[in-house]
Amino acid sequence: MAKLTRYTDTGFETRDSAGTLVDMRFRRLVGKDNWHALPLTVQKRFSKKLGTGYSAIYKGYIQYTRMNTVGRWLAKLLKPIGAPLPLDNDNENQAAVVTVTEDQQGGGQFWTRQYGRTSGFPQVIHSTKRFTGPTGLFEYVGYGIGMSLKLKVENEALLFLSDQYFLGLDKWRVALPKWLTPGELTVGHADHGEGWFEFTLKLVHPLFGTLVDQSGMFCDEG
Repeated sequence: MAKLTRYTDTGFETRDSAGTLVDMRFRRLVGKDNWHALPLTVQKRFSKKLGTGYSAIYKGYIQYTRMNTVGRWLAKLLKPIGAPLPLDNDNENQAAVVTVTEDQQGGGQFWTRQYGRTSGFPQVIHSTKRFTGPTGLFEYVGYGIGMSLKLKVENEALLFLSDQYFLGLDKWRVALPKWLTPGELTVGHADHGEGWFEFTLKLVHPLFGTLVDQSGMFCDEG
């Protein structure tokens, strides 16, 4: 794997020492010191500049999905609005693919996750990350539902932490009170070497405990 170089800003564009255009948006949100605490492979994945017509593709498999009773009911309740949570735990060791493309109009990124299941069609989850909102990063899952995210580096892993849940999009957003939210969401990206990384998702409710706990292993395309 090619070595990732340090980046410097040059005008309105940012390029590495080889002249390759890079994306500085996640680095700016994390901060310089925290960014350099991440493995170089993680820095590279989250600074990949995606031009029109290009996608970043990560292939792998789901290690496990654990859900308690409330988590399963919540996932079913959210199914009509795009099923943003795993529908069940029927995907252990099943193939999974994550595709990231640039949202040219919205100035963000489209994320598509396809999870195989033991029977039936794969589950496909769509979301859009936009670099806006009170924390600088907003994830929209569709049907007027989204959340602001905070970024954190912990044990060389990049964490996305839910900050506030919203109804609406762009300038017309209303924050939901905490008692109406599903709890604290943490999505992690931890490097495992040789091109592999672990994706984790954990949703914890203050009353009902861990609703969803999921782990998947993915590798860089090619």
